[in-house]
Amino acid sequence: MTELAAEVARRRTFAIISHPDAGKTTLTEKLLLYSGAIQLAGAVRAKKAGRATTSDWMEMERERGISVTTSVMSFEYPHPELPADAPPVQVNLLDTPGHADFGEDTYRVLTAVDAALMVIDGAKGVEERTEKLIEICRLRDTPVVTFINKLDRECLDPLELMSDVEKKLGMTCAPLTWPIGMGKRFKGVYDLIHNRLHLFHAQGHDKIQQGILVEGLHDPRLDELLGDQVDELRQAAELLGEASAPLDHAAFLAGKQTPLLFGSAMNNFGVRELLEAYIRLAPGPLAREAITGPAAATAPAPGEAVPTRTVEPTEAPFSGFVFKIQANMDPNHRDRMAFLRVCSGVFERGMRAFHCRLGREVGLGNATMFMARDREIVEAAYAGDIIGLPNHGTIKIGDTFTAGEVLRFTGIPSFAPELFRRVLLKSPLKAKALAKGLHQLAEEGAIQVFKPVVGSMFVVGAVGQLQLEVMKHRLKSEYDVDADYESIDYTTARWVTPKPTTKSKLEVQKLLESFQHKNQGNLAHDSHGDLAYLAPNKWNLAKVEERFPELRFSATREHT
Repeated sequence: MTELAAEVARRRTFAIISHPDAGKTTLTEKLLLYSGAIQLAGAVRAKKAGRATTSDWMEMERERGISVTTSVMSFEYPHPELPADAPPVQVNLLDTPGHADFGEDTYRVLTAVDAALMVIDGAKGVEERTEKLIEICRLRDTPVVTFINKLDRECLDPLELMSDVEKKLGMTCAPLTWPIGMGKRFKGVYDLIHNRLHLFHAQGHDKIQQGILVEGLHDPRLDELLGDQVDELRQAAELLGEASAPLDHAAFLAGKQTPLLFGSAMNNFGVRELLEAYIRLAPGPLAREAITGPAAATAPAPGEAVPTRTVEPTEAPFSGFVFKIQANMDPNHRDRMAFLRVCSGVFERGMRAFHCRLGREVGLGNATMFMARDREIVEAAYAGDIIGLPNHGTIKIGDTFTAGEVLRFTGIPSFAPELFRRVLLKSPLKAKALAKGLHQLAEEGAIQVFKPVVGSMFVVGAVGQLQLEVMKHRLKSEYDVDADYESIDYTTARWVTPKPTTKSKLEVQKLLESFQHKNQGNLAHDSHGDLAYLAPNKWNLAKVEERFPELRFSATREHT
């Protein structure tokens, strides 16, 4: 095996997904604790007292006890099935926002990972947001490992939870551990794969739970340790042997089966088993589809074929794509960071790479690896790694960097917003700061900004109310912009482009001019300069589509 192939093989890149408040960010902290990346885990609570989490680095996240941005954390952990002197696994973990208002950020993150870890609140089962996220995973057949959390509280019956996952998410479950009791009767989990018991002790959220191991279901010590609950465990194990599907690794990799584990993230219980199961089962960096040739940089003429190829992670030439941009991670320096997923080859410190959209070579100096907001300069990165590139306005979401080949990795969408506000500045002296703030927040994908064809005020668009609140908070705290946000009579937006046609360029241009002349009161350009139609209601949108059948009105578009 070549050095490149060996480095790629030891990478694992995954996102943690869940409904809000299922314990996702708490679990992230405990995974970092087990890896040795942090010495004291924080608690995700909406209080000023106490230690904050590593992954929730934004001030607003710490105040509210929620995640509104995606955090990237890298750490190493020994492979549980390899000798102690074997190179450790490089784990790249992305903690995503759970709230529906930040679904677009989560969607883009899922394009950059090879697997997902789904967290479910044991008291609530599969919730609405979880279903939506699994639909996104299903689009790419992303492998999913499931962790049922909060077993130290009263929960639904484990068999009921298993059935809930199978019915609502369309994946069969393969239990790897099984809980003994719940709430005050929670005694621990039994490892069905290695036939051993891990006894539960509530030691507080900042300590590593070692547990006690007992070999085999029929070990007499089980009776001594579990008392009258030992019969429940033996009956459950017997029932599972008959009713549940055995672990099928191929079905897991195809997104059709999910390994199931139980525990309590707050008490560090079941976390080690989860991490080791993930490392054993999850795939390394996967191959990715990319558009090649001139079509990667310039949209082909309507009707022309779009050439693509599969980029293998072990290819020697470097390639990678930007899936996220974050402004002001360090408020003291007003910086912007572009998150790049390495897809093939090796990134080396100080190297130059071909920026496919701009069509020229650029220097990639001072690239960093992340521990949430903390960073260190990266010397080398391989397929599967997530690195940060300092961005001075030339890098956009969806940009591809290569060793020279013109490529564009696909599947990084932007969604039409559903809430709109007109921005009214309180001080005209802040006009420049407002324009900069809105431009940078739009560049991140945190909001969408439209400049109406008629009028000079900005219109911002968001998927949900919380997204607007975060925008207001960040404009005030990061750019010192005070503004009023006035409701405006739009309910959706559509990007307008000509459909594939046999018409000449001049005829297409006249068609667009006629459309713009008749609808200028509803037209705007987004932050990329693309034309968008802002519709007051669905009936109005349907009428416009009917009048201009040769135009395409798109609810999503690729970041290009």
